[in-house]
Amino acid sequence: MKLSRNTILTLVALVVVAGLLTLAQNFLNPYLLRILNLCAIFSIYAVTFNLVFGYTGQFSLGHAGFAAVGAYVAALLTLTPAQKISNFFLKPIVPLLANVEFPFLPALIVGGLLASLVGSLIAWPALRLRGDYLAIATLGFSEIIRILLVNMQPITNGALGLKGIPSFTNLFWSWGSLAVCLFVVKRLVDSSYGRAMRAVRDDEVAAEALGVNLFKHKMLAFAVSAFFVGVAGGLMANLISTIDPKVFLFTLTYQIVGITVMGGMGSLTGSVVAASLYTIFLELLRPIESPFNIGSLAIPGIPGMRMVLFSILLLVVILFYRKGLMGTREFSWDWVVKLFKRLKPKKKSGSSGEVQP
Repeated sequence: MKLSRNTILTLVALVVVAGLLTLAQNFLNPYLLRILNLCAIFSIYAVTFNLVFGYTGQFSLGHAGFAAVGAYVAALLTLTPAQKISNFFLKPIVPLLANVEFPFLPALIVGGLLASLVGSLIAWPALRLRGDYLAIATLGFSEIIRILLVNMQPITNGALGLKGIPSFTNLFWSWGSLAVCLFVVKRLVDSSYGRAMRAVRDDEVAAEALGVNLFKHKMLAFAVSAFFVGVAGGLMANLISTIDPKVFLFTLTYQIVGITVMGGMGSLTGSVVAASLYTIFLELLRPIESPFNIGSLAIPGIPGMRMVLFSILLLVVILFYRKGLMGTREFSWDWVVKLFKRLKPKKKSGSSGEVQP
């Protein structure tokens, strides 16, 4: 079977990326590794939000709640029995979870499945609403999940959270999960289901008149999105090694919305680019939250200034790039081929001193 040019280039790119990840995992310091892992995790958040809003047109604000479910499930399943005893010192953990310990991959999958189940249960009544009402309802459900995490102390350890979570997340887990997420979502949006989802986004009345099952396609988008958000939450929990309900405030959802808008609604590539730029940009701006001097002018450190500057950057993107950095376009190898053709020097037809016959 003859492989196409794009397939060959994709396989070569995957090999190169795998080699770069191996070098990075072995030679970069933990700080830089954490930034690269967060780039992949936030990319998963943005890609899945794009599936629900960019492709299906459902403005859901429940991502923080789904991430919390995946994070807590993965953390509880990877903690050893001894670590659970040390965490649950105020109230003992429920006996069902006390001696349970899973390998990392099954823990991620179970966390994603439970997050998908919760997302489907939330979507069941919420999808009766549209527009801003759907956003408010899903945001409310997300806050309900967080409140439950605070009050279900025998299961979640309440406001104290979970500490000492095994640090299984590395570049291969995070970027590998992103690759699987991109593959599944891309195949979905390019299928007949994806075309139906775009029809629902553009005009629900017309789509229903053409025979599209609105509820079925909306539920599919929510279930797939919540699954990968749960996996991303599990990756984050096993990256930072400690979680509590405050990690999953509604501000996390707002960050995801901002990243997706900046990258371009309906562009998976744009979501990855914007998430990576967002993560790196915030780390580069970290020094402005500490006191510093500009000549003779002393500027005190102001906590939260990074988010202020990110908000300004988001406004600039919205004003001058209303469709985001990528709009609805996706990365294509044709761009690379055309760029190389432009950069390639043109051959001269002949020298000026050559005698023409």
